[in-house]
Amino acid sequence: MPSVLLCTDEPILAEGLTRVLAPVEGMNLISSCTGVEELHSQIETHRPDLLLVDMTSNVTFNVLNGLNEAAQNTRVVLWVHSISTELALQAMSLGVRGILRRTLAAESLVRCLWHVNAGELWFEKTLTDSLMDARRYALTRREGQLITLLSQGLKNKEIATALNISEGTVKVYLSKLFQKLGVKDRFELALYGLKNLAPGVSALEGPSTDLGRKPVTPVWQPPRSFFVERVPPQAQLPPRRPFSLAPKF
Repeated sequence: MPSVLLCTDEPILAEGLTRVLAPVEGMNLISSCTGVEELHSQIETHRPDLLLVDMTSNVTFNVLNGLNEAAQNTRVVLWVHSISTELALQAMSLGVRGILRRTLAAESLVRCLWHVNAGELWFEKTLTDSLMDARRYALTRREGQLITLLSQGLKNKEIATALNISEGTVKVYLSKLFQKLGVKDRFELALYGLKNLAPGVSALEGPSTDLGRKPVTPVWQPPRSFFVERVPPQAQLPPRRPFSLAPKF
């Protein structure tokens, strides 16, 4: 029997989810917590199969990263009003198994939880389309290191010292990256790094002296399989008859 733990700061959502899951045989809401601060202790206490996280402003990349470490045997689903492509990519890279809009019907929520509990992924088609359309580039390890350091505000000389390369080599890397990623300057390259490179990866991991021969590692790759929820279009209302003020005889 899959157990569900809910994290939300809206008590009415917890009550509503309890009622939604009550008639669902084999699935129950075991607990709910009102903030991310309680999540780790709740996960440790209940060890839920599924964690449904209401995507508030407090749920950041660092919070999701911490959940990935604390809830290794728990499948995480984000419950969102909306989510950016960048955050969705980061969430997926951290092992989030589903992203579900709060505006969908209760039946969609239940189907999402069942599919995720069965080991599948659940993302709406509109989101997967935006993910597939997002620009993805293959970076070498050294290129990723350089962009990470640039995003931290380091200058060319400081980057050269940190990576144990010459300042001229840094300029060569930057020139190649501007062309490769289609950015105009250091500022846009730094923004690219902040949006697309996951924090926590060491910028000084392993030396590299070859610009072109280092094996490439994609920043993000789509998982092998999705369960894509196609939201049915709203029913069309019948056309209205013309309104006339002419008197009837």
